[in-house]
Amino acid sequence: MTHKQLMISMVALAMAAGAGCGGSSDEATGSFTLRITDAPVDNATAVVVEFTGVELQRAGGGRENIDFASAISIDLLQTQNGNAETLLANESIPAGDYQWIRLKVNAMQGMVDSYIDLDDGSRHPLFIPSGAQTGLQLVRGFTVAQGSLVDFTIDFDLRKSVFAPPGLGGSYILRPALRIVDNNEVGVISGTVFPELLGVDCAPGVYVYEGADATPGDMGTQADGASGPLASVRVDEMGSYSVHYIAAGDYTVAFTCDADLDIPDEHNPEVEFPEVTSVTVTANQTTTVNFPISD
Repeated sequence: MTHKQLMISMVALAMAAGAGCGGSSDEATGSFTLRITDAPVDNATAVVVEFTGVELQRAGGGRENIDFASAISIDLLQTQNGNAETLLANESIPAGDYQWIRLKVNAMQGMVDSYIDLDDGSRHPLFIPSGAQTGLQLVRGFTVAQGSLVDFTIDFDLRKSVFAPPGLGGSYILRPALRIVDNNEVGVISGTVFPELLGVDCAPGVYVYEGADATPGDMGTQADGASGPLASVRVDEMGSYSVHYIAAGDYTVAFTCDADLDIPDEHNPEVEFPEVTSVTVTANQTTTVNFPISD
């Protein structure tokens, strides 16, 4: 259904001591801010997720639960191109080590608490299997030190996450594909695809792969040593693209005219990458990659 990624941007700010969240009054704490962001999505006019709270698992046992007084509905399509909408602002949490983060959501089968609106005018429920128990969970350890700044982005790739299987009465399944990066250590890859590559039948996309000199592959089952993409975006009508929240390091960036043929969980050998290059991303900087690649 979709051919671009969504991102959930999460910022945890551990800046100053304050009242604990579920801890004793003399416990060292930091503050916690959570924002939501995304990139454009093909064929959808709204992708709304209803959030009810956030849960954090402490490494030493016990959980920090932050439940909203009322559910917060966010249309992810309204927060694009690295922008973000705040879900939590300066919520106090105890300092220490954490094992995972869970975003609590209302996304039951047949309900329209969370939903997708398509460009044909139809609305479809967004269903997360076991969502009431697991929500959107990301298993990644992190530390909140007293007085420190911890700043994360959760990248949620909708192309790998939304399915419309038969037998669900029009519901779409949301199967999260998440990654987390430290915003203090990320940069942006952006550039322009020039007209000579954009033919009439071109469905242009740019894919990013971990490591230099990777063999680019589609989003499905890989073969012949090819890699699956870390992130992918479509190129806009002006020939521009941007991939946000890429951790500092070495990457392979590839261009394709076959983005509309790339189906998750299926090997798509017809997806070809005629332009490929290696780049190094530096924190807090934009790395420019234009296509075609000049010699």
